[in-house]
Amino acid sequence: MTFAESLAESRADTHPETRSETKAKARGEVVLMVGTVKGAFFIWSDAARTSWRIDGPHFPGESVYALALDQRNGRHRLLAGTRSFHWGSVVRWSDDFGQSWTAPDRQNIKFPAGLGVSLVQVWQILPGRASQPDVIYAGVEPAALFESRDAGETWDMVRGLHDNDDRPKWQPGGGGLCLHTIVVDPNDARRMAIAVSSGGFYRTDDGGNNWQARNVGVRAEFMPDKYPKFGQCVHKVVNHPARPERLFLQNHWGLYRSDNWGDSWTDIANGVPSDFGFSMQMHPHDPDTVYIVPIESDQFRCVPEAKLRVYRTTDAGASWEPLANGLPQKDAYETILRDALSADSLPSAGIYFGTRSGKLFGSANDGENWNEIAGGLPSIVCVKAAVVGTPMS
Repeated sequence: MTFAESLAESRADTHPETRSETKAKARGEVVLMVGTVKGAFFIWSDAARTSWRIDGPHFPGESVYALALDQRNGRHRLLAGTRSFHWGSVVRWSDDFGQSWTAPDRQNIKFPAGLGVSLVQVWQILPGRASQPDVIYAGVEPAALFESRDAGETWDMVRGLHDNDDRPKWQPGGGGLCLHTIVVDPNDARRMAIAVSSGGFYRTDDGGNNWQARNVGVRAEFMPDKYPKFGQCVHKVVNHPARPERLFLQNHWGLYRSDNWGDSWTDIANGVPSDFGFSMQMHPHDPDTVYIVPIESDQFRCVPEAKLRVYRTTDAGASWEPLANGLPQKDAYETILRDALSADSLPSAGIYFGTRSGKLFGSANDGENWNEIAGGLPSIVCVKAAVVGTPMS
């Protein structure tokens, strides 16, 4: 089914359904949550992932850089970080897969009065640990971490990070001073980490009261001191719940791995055409397998040689292999941003990514073969995949 046919089908289906009917119908399906600069799209398939139907746009005309599906505690809550010229930036949610949303004027994320700053954009929404089923985190611009303890109804700023002595010296990256990455330790509620452009990687071991820079070995190519305590322009960090202390980091120049929660980092840019890039994604079942999409350089932010290739390591960064079967290998001047690469949790993992030119690609077999799922969408800035009925997928 083509993109146009899928879109027409989704818009033609106007039969009303109850929320329970919608949830039952969706159970077991794969949903791709696609955020663009002009709204959000939810793209659905069954486990075969051979045909897709498209629902959207939601929030037309608004930029949506953060999306998540929270399936803990019996919920099926879609969360979206939306930004409009009229309402500003808010976190909105839906408990019926987008049939209805909370009001756009519900300003639920706010900086405390007296700080002299206001919210620009929500960059990341992350449901917390299974052991804390009502906790959700949000990373925002200007760089700050917010926490909700009631499944997204209300939010509080994590004061310990904001009051860190390094924070006044952080400098904005090309996309602003944004906290765009959150990683948690599923086994220890006191430990989590964040990444800021251009502040670097920080970790807390006491539940957010104190934060320490953990950037030893990560270079800042654009600074006089190439290995400062902080100030690195980290683009993405991922870990696997089976081995959370092992982290993989895509930097503004540089690919790294840490085996000790960021206490030290080792360069793993072995066999990639460029160690510059934005996106990074763990394989859902293998803590040694990671996917990236290299970009030629910070001055020419397109894939190297105009060949669209996803690179995969299956040995924790000792080597990398290109995955290109079904992807354009000529005149593909594409860019994939930090949150535009994702994976579902099915046994044969689906890997998905979206481009700044509005193309959405997917593989139903761990990246071995690719198909174009949609083309002609607005510029894609976020892709998140989930299997409905699978918590923490």
